[in-house]
Amino acid sequence: MTIGIAGVRVGHWSDPAAETGCTVLTLPEGTVASCEVRGGAPASRELDLLAPDKTVNSVDAILLTGGSAFGLAAADGVMRYLEEQGRGVVTPGGRVPIVPTMALFDLAAGDPAVRPTAEHGYAAAAAASGEQILRGRVGAGTGAYTSQWRGPERRPGGIVCAEKTLGELVVVAVCAVNAFGDIDDGSGGICLDSAAIFEALREAAAPRTHTTIGAVITNARLDKVGCHIVAQGAHDGLARALTPPHTRFDGDGIIAAATGSVDAAVDTVRLLALAAVAEAIRSVG
Repeated sequence: MTIGIAGVRVGHWSDPAAETGCTVLTLPEGTVASCEVRGGAPASRELDLLAPDKTVNSVDAILLTGGSAFGLAAADGVMRYLEEQGRGVVTPGGRVPIVPTMALFDLAAGDPAVRPTAEHGYAAAAAASGEQILRGRVGAGTGAYTSQWRGPERRPGGIVCAEKTLGELVVVAVCAVNAFGDIDDGSGGICLDSAAIFEALREAAAPRTHTTIGAVITNARLDKVGCHIVAQGAHDGLARALTPPHTRFDGDGIIAAATGSVDAAVDTVRLLALAAVAEAIRSVG
């Protein structure tokens, strides 16, 4: 599978033995982005500038990484790679690549001493020019699991992808699924069993060891407000596909980016984002 939006490429660095890695989505120049974070325990970098009232209007790449907050260091390598390509916001001191970054917690999955570094981020960015791997336990999804409330009976997560089209309009979701909750295919009622964990931890510190992070990319022409609306719709798709979603133990966040080649109503793009994220997450395993 390849992403059906011109100029969007995906690259990974993975360490299967340590069960960690990072994933870079490089974007065409002029791509506009915003985000929405709904989980209670996010780890992120450069998300504030995606708010509609901030002055930076374009981003160069998106980084999804393992390693919890340590893994945010991988963004330094992505920035270095993009600087070498002449990308970034023009400043008096040279171009500054904009790489919004979100991390998930995989430190307990394999070797906690191994975390994505700047060198690994650089390698993932460079790999974006090669084979497009859009599914599996690779990159940021290398040490990911789902149903983590079930303890030893947790299930493998990973990188997932789904694409929705309507005429010339394309919306693609790429997620790293490392969820406290279960994959929900929508065929039954909402399972309440995980509520017992909430009650057991009510008087204790939340473990904050989960998180589903992702990016929704569209070829629609949107401003930052429109991208924010699309990110909200993407979370609606996450909430349909994971039960429970957005817990205090997860850092669930989604970045929505628009490359700007097709005119489309923002609510149409939001609907396709909802569908793409739900389908992607439900494809885990």
